[in-house]
Amino acid sequence: MALAFNQKRSAWLILTLSVLALEFTALYFQYAMGLEPCIKCIYQRLALWGVFVACLPALLFPKELYTRVVSYLGGLFFALWGYKIAAEHVDIQANPNPFAGCDFMPDFPSWFAPDIWFPALFEVRGDCATLDWQFLGLSMPQWMQFIFALYAAVFILVPLYHLIRFKQV
Repeated sequence: MALAFNQKRSAWLILTLSVLALEFTALYFQYAMGLEPCIKCIYQRLALWGVFVACLPALLFPKELYTRVVSYLGGLFFALWGYKIAAEHVDIQANPNPFAGCDFMPDFPSWFAPDIWFPALFEVRGDCATLDWQFLGLSMPQWMQFIFALYAAVFILVPLYHLIRFKQV
């Protein structure tokens, strides 16, 4: 029997490369275009890195059911978390309020300090309410909502398809 596409390393590689492409795009926006990331942007970057890390077990061992399930669940968690943060960011931009904006300092646990370890990637420098960029009428957080929704759909629909079609995840 031929392997289902979720058991192929290439499928997981495409997924992880898509995350890296988005991260490189974010760095281009930051360093080439001068769009400074706000705290919500940083949290969304971390959610993308979460999707990336969640995909690694299945990328390394795509034929193992356990690693695929771990990757699906982890990827879904981070995609939904990223969607939530992006939705909050959209709300801040749509309804600016000088008394209820976003923080300027990240709220990371004491044992986790990506803004200190990797300031080029995770240092907060911008304001959440600033609307600096749009493409096809959508702001960056609106695009991120769409992207995170796509990732969530992949992490739900692919295993569901394989469960129905092949009686396995």
